[in-house]
Amino acid sequence: MAATRALRIGLIPGDGIGREVIPAGRRILEALPASLGLKFSFVDLPAGFQTFKDTGAALPDKTVETLKKECDGALFGAVSSPTVKTPGYSSPIVALRKKLALYANVRPVKSIANATRPVDLVIVRENTEDLYVKEEKTYTDPVTNKRVAEAIKRISETATHNIATIAGEIAQKRQKIRDNGVPSIHSGPRVTITHKSNVLSQTDGLFREVSRAALAAFASSKPSVAIDEQIVDSMVYKLFRQPEDYDVIVAPNLYGDILSDGAAALVGSLGLVPSANVGKEFVIGEPCHGSAPDIEGKGIANPIATLRSTALMLEFLGADEAAARIYKAVDANLEEGKLLSPDLGGKASTDEVVNDILKKL
Repeated sequence: MAATRALRIGLIPGDGIGREVIPAGRRILEALPASLGLKFSFVDLPAGFQTFKDTGAALPDKTVETLKKECDGALFGAVSSPTVKTPGYSSPIVALRKKLALYANVRPVKSIANATRPVDLVIVRENTEDLYVKEEKTYTDPVTNKRVAEAIKRISETATHNIATIAGEIAQKRQKIRDNGVPSIHSGPRVTITHKSNVLSQTDGLFREVSRAALAAFASSKPSVAIDEQIVDSMVYKLFRQPEDYDVIVAPNLYGDILSDGAAALVGSLGLVPSANVGKEFVIGEPCHGSAPDIEGKGIANPIATLRSTALMLEFLGADEAAARIYKAVDANLEEGKLLSPDLGGKASTDEVVNDILKKL
């Protein structure tokens, strides 16, 4: 019998419904069969806007230190954003991505097997730069005497190479899964580079150039990955018109953020869409939805994005079989359609959905 692998997972609920769905991630991990050879322990960690209001720090140093020294991976719930300018506050998930070198945000978007419109794609978003470096300034134009705000858009060769490389790896891995008998709408692996180099010739031009160069290695290896590209505005149009055309999409930070939230509409709800923040040494699973203050405390938050994010975290920790068990149980719940949360047109509570998925697990 293979040795049991111990994994310590940091749990960061954050704000709003994050505190309601992250416990679902813990429950699904604890419910995995012992035959998979995994044993989990957990540590609860603070971060978020409420933590900032309570302590003055949205991301306490202790949280980062614990993740680095004690944890193999983590689950992050959601963050509330202040509606007015709040001196000293900045997003803890953005800071975590930088402090833990989580350079890739991986967001699968997939319809269920009996869907009338097939969708099976992954958006791979660069996670550390672009406009999200947050280097902004506001000044008064001496001619008009009106305020002007400017922001730096940073695209580097190193970060672009890293994100294009992981996109190629994901495309090949997805094809190997298909080759093992998993049904697919795709005939082969493909990566679509998204950019706006026709206008932003230096920044997006560099992203396009370096991505093509990095992906060339995957075009000449097996399984061979096809490479194409799409200007971001036409990408939005085609994504909604022809989602079945896309397998893996790689994009700079801002475009990837917009595309992945928009793509969630193709499958019915942000409550279904997972993500993982991935680096060379760490991974954080993170549902794509926000803190949803309008439904906070009502017990009706959709836990599926968190459960899928938990499975995605396991994938990047090398626990593919455990991840597959979770995906199958979630898909069974959706395909049966008897216990769905209100965002999907159902009446089930968060706990009812989780309990149904645990039974199917």
